Amino acid sequence: MSAPDALRSARPEVTADLMRRTGLDDAMLGCLVHGFYDRVRRDPLLAPVFADRITDWTPHLEQMVEFWSSVALMTGRYHGAPMPKHLTLPVEREHFDRWLDLFRQTAQEVCPPAGAAWVIERAERIASSINMNILGARGQNGRAAALPQL
Repeated sequence: MSAPDALRSARPEVTADLMRRTGLDDAMLGCLVHGFYDRVRRDPLLAPVFADRITDWTPHLEQMVEFWSSVALMTGRYHGAPMPKHLTLPVEREHFDRWLDLFRQTAQEVCPPAGAAWVIERAERIASSINMNILGARGQNGRAAALPQL
């Protein structure tokens, strides 16, 4: 890991180990995020959900790269609170299934196998958690309808 990259992580040793084990780095995560959201913006099911909320994609994509850097490489660079933003979205299980399909496709194309498996596992957990919280916010039984943990 180069010196500038080391400064971008709150836990450089952990980040370096994850990079070594997964083959992931910031550039690859940037390609993953941009490639994934390119697909989302063209998807007939997901595009309207995002188009109603995001008009300037540049800050959103930058924030998502920081998010995935924190999730995948433990850099600690994302400092947002994603759950409240998702609780009122007009989404159902089919939206999460499609989101995961597109994410898996992109990860498998962009990342080495170990890195793809690593980010896909985290994406599945995130989708399940957000889905359960949305159902809970709606007063529905989140456990019965939650996405399966894979």
